Amino acid sequence: MADRERKYLLMDQNIDLARYIRSGDTIMWGQSHAEPSTLVARLIEQRSELGRLRVFLGISLGGQLSPEHADHFDFVGYGGGGTNRRLAEAGVLDILPGHYSRLPHLIRSGSLKIDVLFLQVPPPNAQGYYSLGMAREYLVEAVSTARVIIGEVHPDAPWTFGGPYLKKEDFALLIDSKSTLLSTQPSAASPVEDGIGRNVASLIEDGATIQTGIGSIPDAALSFLHDRRDLGVHTGSIGDKMIALQESGAVTNSRKSIDPGLTVGGVIMAGPEGRKFAHLNPLIELRGTGYTHDPQVLGRIKNFVALNSAIEVDLTGQINSEMVGHRYVGAVGGIIDFLRAAGSSEGGVPIVALPSTAGSKSRIVSRLSGPVSVSRAESCVIVTEHGIADLRGLTLRERVQHMLQIAHPDHREALDRQLREGLTA
Repeated sequence: MADRERKYLLMDQNIDLARYIRSGDTIMWGQSHAEPSTLVARLIEQRSELGRLRVFLGISLGGQLSPEHADHFDFVGYGGGGTNRRLAEAGVLDILPGHYSRLPHLIRSGSLKIDVLFLQVPPPNAQGYYSLGMAREYLVEAVSTARVIIGEVHPDAPWTFGGPYLKKEDFALLIDSKSTLLSTQPSAASPVEDGIGRNVASLIEDGATIQTGIGSIPDAALSFLHDRRDLGVHTGSIGDKMIALQESGAVTNSRKSIDPGLTVGGVIMAGPEGRKFAHLNPLIELRGTGYTHDPQVLGRIKNFVALNSAIEVDLTGQINSEMVGHRYVGAVGGIIDFLRAAGSSEGGVPIVALPSTAGSKSRIVSRLSGPVSVSRAESCVIVTEHGIADLRGLTLRERVQHMLQIAHPDHREALDRQLREGLTA
């Protein structure tokens, strides 16, 4: 552990964060369901006392942070997911673009210096060790480098395996949580999402090791895999649908080329039943981003199927996963880390799935409206509700024809015309 300030090692509900936080500090906490909501609420309450602070955000679900809090906070995040979107739309969220796999290096090197780390942790085990609960990811590096660690103990957080494990003495302060654990209720899949899910599932064979991104489309695909056998999991996020596959016996991890027998992920994004399944379950291990997204680790996985979503894909296979027009709503995230690994894996399949339309607009486009998050050189398999376009080994002209076939029929003629006009302009 880093040499840290240890002032108060007690369960203290009268939190004075000014004892631990200095003006100019950068603060980080776990994302999604691992947000320590009581600590975040107190940080907001005390912000005028603490001076100017930099706050690094992952995907936020709690909705506690608002644009008005930019009066004392400088918000930085790797993406605009969850309730971060309103910060981005208000122009107060500065984006740190880059591959997810590089975040650990940025933290270790001090390029992204974390001074204060808030952690949501479960109660300690019988040996007195606190696990990091529902998230490891880039928190692992922050644990070893932050000046101050403050823990929020939540009784409903699962005690999970994978390390690091902390003793009471590693915290400057431990408090009992006063917040309900964040949770999301998966919505029923739409007919379009079901269509995409069926098409994706047709590409996943028994024994495959799977990774999925976040959202309704990956969830829809997972719902069609309960008849598979001996699936494995190596992923960034573990949600309710992934846990349901393990409970049903479709996921056994028995044929994984690395970590056989283990479901490996970075963060748990699950409701009460999923958290209960993960609690003290030695068959699930959470690891840091330096493992889950590391190219050398991923390169050892055979039959690796990576499933990610996108905002739009052009007719040659370029992918935008970040922006809708001028609005930052997504991220670079781990999409390239996983797609590149699956594309190189023996028996692997790099999949990008998306609906063919958003309202009246086509999401298969002749020209991207945002950045090229994934270049066409990655040669992915693009899936919509209208079919599958396997772009691997295809020339540009061949790709156009395959992509037109999975676009919405109402847009195919216009897309073809737009492309031809662009080529002759």
